[in-house]
Amino acid sequence: MPKLTIDGREIEVEAGMTIIQAADQLGIEIPRFCYHERLAIAGNCRMCLVEVEKMPKPVASCAMPVGEGMVVKTNTPGIRKARQGVMEFLLLNHPLDCPICDQGGECDLQDQAMAYGSDTGRCQEGKRAVPDKDYGPLVQTMMTRCIQCTRCVRFISEIAGTPVLGGLGRGEHMEITRYVNAAVSSELSGNLIDLCPVGALTNKPASYTYRSWELKKTESVDAMDALGASIRIDTRGNEVIRVLPRVNEDVNEEWLSDRSRFACDGLKRQRLDRPYVRKDGKLVAVTWPEALAAIAARLKGLNGSKIAAIAGDQADAETMVAYKDLLASLGSAHLDCRQDGAALDPSVRASYLFNSTAVGIEQADALLLIGVNPRKEAPVLNARIRKRWQKGGFKVARIGHKGDLTYKYEHLGDEASVLKDIAEGKHPFFEVLKNAAKPALIIGQGALSRADGAILLGLARKLADAAGLVGDGWNGFNVLQTAAARVGGLDLGFVPQSGGKDVAGILDSAGKGEVEVVFLLGADEVEMAALGKAFVVYQGTHGDAGAHRADVILPGAAYTEKSATYVNLEGRAQQTRLAVFPPGEAKEDWRIVRALSDALGKSLAYDSLKSVRERLVRASPVFAVIGEVTPAVWGAVFGTEGTPAGGALVSNIDNFYMTDPISRASKTMAECTAAFGGGCNHKHKKTGTHG
Repeated sequence: MPKLTIDGREIEVEAGMTIIQAADQLGIEIPRFCYHERLAIAGNCRMCLVEVEKMPKPVASCAMPVGEGMVVKTNTPGIRKARQGVMEFLLLNHPLDCPICDQGGECDLQDQAMAYGSDTGRCQEGKRAVPDKDYGPLVQTMMTRCIQCTRCVRFISEIAGTPVLGGLGRGEHMEITRYVNAAVSSELSGNLIDLCPVGALTNKPASYTYRSWELKKTESVDAMDALGASIRIDTRGNEVIRVLPRVNEDVNEEWLSDRSRFACDGLKRQRLDRPYVRKDGKLVAVTWPEALAAIAARLKGLNGSKIAAIAGDQADAETMVAYKDLLASLGSAHLDCRQDGAALDPSVRASYLFNSTAVGIEQADALLLIGVNPRKEAPVLNARIRKRWQKGGFKVARIGHKGDLTYKYEHLGDEASVLKDIAEGKHPFFEVLKNAAKPALIIGQGALSRADGAILLGLARKLADAAGLVGDGWNGFNVLQTAAARVGGLDLGFVPQSGGKDVAGILDSAGKGEVEVVFLLGADEVEMAALGKAFVVYQGTHGDAGAHRADVILPGAAYTEKSATYVNLEGRAQQTRLAVFPPGEAKEDWRIVRALSDALGKSLAYDSLKSVRERLVRASPVFAVIGEVTPAVWGAVFGTEGTPAGGALVSNIDNFYMTDPISRASKTMAECTAAFGGGCNHKHKKTGTHG
């Protein structure tokens, strides 16, 4: 490990590191525009010039590897003058847009111009202008402001894996543009905005609506998919203006999917802000006591076997445990959090977790994808898989529809029978997995929610045992969840109790009149027509399918409007924080259940957030450790034996941009669906259209 001296301070670093990385470790700030620690080195802005002893000219510290005995100076008069010269050239053609630029207050060019800019300009020539490009409904372009740092080009090619951007022309005439007017349709395109050091790429849906210093910033957790990315919610007043990623190396690095970032405008559209009761066939706004009394009147004298509850994909753990306790007090065993009917075994935790963990998948050297499209179901996790693939020595195969996953893989076929052949050792890819040091598989909800899902789960477990996917310090058996609520619901036991019915059984019994009251906790994906004449109580945030079918509507809070606990697909318990208050008369969801229990004469034993979280810990020790993965123990048998049915394995995501009530209410997500066709690269199982 070489030792070098930077500004008189000695440091020992790993071989191959650059001067700028070594300086960052010492806390010495070197200005930069093109350099980014997660992107390939470009060395084209020249702002990071430093002096190195025995070198005749200043060197770009981002591209210069460290050497033994190297002596570096970062702030000499000569270096300051060089950086001032670079800044003068950068500002030569830069428009004077700062007063109206959305990047104002967060602009790297502004910050560095304060340190290295001049109060006068010497250029007498006219400034150049560059025509704006159409990057779609998410990214606003103002390409005259571009300083050609190429961060966007490198991100879209290296991280996102959709190389549609590049530089055309030379010198002053160079401009960043799309290749043959290709659409910037990556599910990670919003990260271009974060990476751009100037105002060339900005947030299109929120353009000219905010100033960065006006916004209140709240650190929270994303609930738009099961990864549970760390986010920052920026609000003004009681409105969510934008959602940004936070750095979390274990979960999302510093990336965020477009749905998680831009669907926030759906939080203010089609909201349920007051209780409703259906009278004479029409929903009528009522007070909270009236709504709770209507439910109590319908439940009066009703046997618990005629009551059921289904939790939706964004339900928080506090509310689910409260509903579980309420139904138990009413004598009902009919409850389920798997509204898609996925054959997940709640008794074996390893059967429904992403056991490798998000960061751990980078260690795998062979991967089998089963009925899953990680690019649509978890784009940030897919970027991890691509990152591993780029390093080489990583064989990927897929059973399911063929399409672009942003990395090369071997397509083994569409049919589930291929999985059976691999599990029984009859397929060549079995040997690939068996001979790998750290093999892994990922099975998706598209496979598990089929009628033969339990058989496919059993085959995946059989393959894991036969090919050695689970060993000392490594578990390569992974289930890719798509619902933020799912793992938490399974952990706390929001599943059919002894003698209880699952989602399919609840719907069937409701249609037959055997179940008379159904509670829908934000569950909008079930078949509403199958509920028959059942009395439906819908507790949720938006006027979606469940609200249209409901007999009583109880308005709840979205994930940005409450302090709530979610468990991500790895088994990591995380908590959101209240950023804005729920609209109108809407309430935090667990408090609604608590009030309902009083109205029913079955008062729950907790009346504060602290006490309900203590109840969560009693339900599962997973909830006692926040922010860390609680790994599952491998060994128990799960899944069932049998021969899988025919038919192709497909992803359960039809339209990446619209998967839940929030994104379906979003104007921005509707524009993305119109522009990109749902963002799908395979044939939809329902609509039969191509993206």
